[in-house]
Amino acid sequence: MTIEIIHSRSEGTLIEGSAKGDGVYEIVRRHGFRYMPSIGQLGIRQSRDRAAKTWYINAAAAALREAGFEVNVTIDESNRRSFAEAEADRVERAEGRAERFSGYADNAANRSESAYQHGHQVADGIPMGQPILVGHHSERRARRDVERIDHAMRTSISESEKASYWSGRQRAAEGYEQFRKAPRRTLRRIERLQADLRRVQRRQREESAEGSGRDVTNQELVIRHEELTEEIAYWEAVIAEAEKNGFKVWSKADFKKGDFVRRGKTWFEVLRVNAKSVTIPHIHNGIGGGVVRASDNKLDGWTWLLTYDEVFGRRSAEEMEAALAASTTE
Repeated sequence: MTIEIIHSRSEGTLIEGSAKGDGVYEIVRRHGFRYMPSIGQLGIRQSRDRAAKTWYINAAAAALREAGFEVNVTIDESNRRSFAEAEADRVERAEGRAERFSGYADNAANRSESAYQHGHQVADGIPMGQPILVGHHSERRARRDVERIDHAMRTSISESEKASYWSGRQRAAEGYEQFRKAPRRTLRRIERLQADLRRVQRRQREESAEGSGRDVTNQELVIRHEELTEEIAYWEAVIAEAEKNGFKVWSKADFKKGDFVRRGKTWFEVLRVNAKSVTIPHIHNGIGGGVVRASDNKLDGWTWLLTYDEVFGRRSAEEMEAALAASTTE
């Protein structure tokens, strides 16, 4: 029997040629492989859109060969999905989860209601205030009814908790795309990705220099460079769409010393303008809202760096004075 261990970025790491009961699973599960019911194959979970985990693959292949299997290993890192395709697939799967969790929640709610009604039906057959008559021929049935009522109520509560749990999972799945594309979160993601891209570019320059002028390339660095460039462009398009819909992307150009910046419900005077943030009096000065000036800093001069993705508004010193004057006359 020939076992094929195949990795591509588009499909992840999968095993082909194995059948239930052939002993392959028992061998490879010790090396990171699991059975994935959604596709009916053995593979490494969360290996799509990632570089091959060669230490797992090589260890599994060696163990299979030792057990008498013929094993072929194929790794094709160039076969990959675009980031847009991968993200669309993630959104589609989230929608599928939301639909599935909705069904789970409905079923649990129905079981809870059914158990509740059953318990009340049993209780309705017992006269109000009727005690258990010890020694009477009705004692056994009365005790059995108490147990049935208790079991029904416990089942109803348990199923109600399950319904709440699955409803929560449903809401999370439904909000996946909105969560991913939230502008402020997306800005932070872009910054991290740009830092990753700079590190990759630095490593590529170092490898080229070590090659003494020869075209020295590392395949994984080249692919990672392409992936990061693609992903950054995707999220920048998300921000551009958000800006069309009224979202403001703040930057150094929007502020000067003495302006006021809003964080949450509090306005802070800008002490210094930096490339990626503004320096303000420490946020503990602003508990409860209002306006915090430089002179209001009561924490031994402590300051706070407020990054531009955390900014919710700006006022010049003149605009702030006018707003405060208007609020006192109202």
